[in-house]
Amino acid sequence: MQKILVTGATGFIGNYVVEELLRNNHQVIASSSSEERARLFSWFPKVQYKAFNLADPPAEIDYFSFFDRPDAMIHLAWEGLPNYKSAFHYEVNLPRHFSFLERMLRQGLRSLSVTGTCFEYGLHEGKMSEHMPSNPANPYAMAKDSLRKLLEGLRQRQSFDFKWIRLFYMYGRGQNPNSLLSQLQKALDEHATVFNMSGGAQVRDYLPVEKVAEYIVAIALQQKIDGIINCCSAEPISVRQLVEDYLAARQVTIHLNLGHYPYADYEPMSFWGDATKLNKIINKA
Repeated sequence: MQKILVTGATGFIGNYVVEELLRNNHQVIASSSSEERARLFSWFPKVQYKAFNLADPPAEIDYFSFFDRPDAMIHLAWEGLPNYKSAFHYEVNLPRHFSFLERMLRQGLRSLSVTGTCFEYGLHEGKMSEHMPSNPANPYAMAKDSLRKLLEGLRQRQSFDFKWIRLFYMYGRGQNPNSLLSQLQKALDEHATVFNMSGGAQVRDYLPVEKVAEYIVAIALQQKIDGIINCCSAEPISVRQLVEDYLAARQVTIHLNLGHYPYADYEPMSFWGDATKLNKIINKA
């Protein structure tokens, strides 16, 4: 059993990561900016909770001791999503998060896992391998990629275990209400006859959030592979097929108004992850 700190514990992914750690009998220190919100989660009585607001951190304290000297940290916190184009990510989040993580490491943390994004690959098409150069095309991805590079630079001067977990696409209960499948389910709940969406030809890499949490925990707590690790299915699927599969699984129908929305300009039309490193970690290689 290890003592694991999870930041962003009340977020979409954080909730599932905390549950996955508890299922594996780890001691969890859960952190977020609002204890009031954290108390709404079923895991709250089972964890050690520490409220911490990165926008207004406590002045000059030993962060590592404040979080009860965890064996490892899974850093999921990140503000300002899903507005990927906001300069806030680069101008505010980047220095704020690096300062926090640098202090945690300087004060004693020895194992750090941070979630990045597939958007760090930029507008490349096809299978995305961790060995490819990053080329972020929006402020969110630029900030994440810069944070990774800063932490890698820090690692050259200070010894710590470091995993950068690049997330692809996911879905599940608790997802942002503006996400594709959340909007689809809302339309179904309201008995709408038409669902407006893009052309649906984009090819993506999707995982259920429960599986994402399982992979994050597996990556963070192993010692075989470090550095950049894709958290992905490696199974490309079109957005239209994803929607049609969702409808088929629920045995419902709705007219898909394809092409109503334009394709996003901050992501390529067709890309998915290479799971070679991940498969070695979860013993599928």
